[in-house]
Amino acid sequence: MVKVYLSRNNIEYSEHNVSQDRDALKDLVSMGFRSTPVTVIGDENVVGYSPAKLEQALKDAGYIG
Repeated sequence: MVKVYLSRNNIEYSEHNVSQDRDALKDLVSMGFRSTPVTVIGDENVVGYSPAKLEQALKDAGYIG
C-alpha cells in the first residue's frame, strides 16, 4: 500500500526487500525496527501504512506542498 500511495502522488522511492537483502534487514534492525513496512522520508520513519503520517512526513521533507 505504501508503494501505491507514493506512486499515486508521483513520489520516487527505492525499495529494499528485507526478506531477500541481508544488508537491508541489518539496516532495519539497527534502526530499531523488526517489522515492515518502514518508510524513511527525510529524518522521519513512518512505520506501517498510514496515509496521514506519510503525507505529513512528505510535507515536512518538502516533497509535497
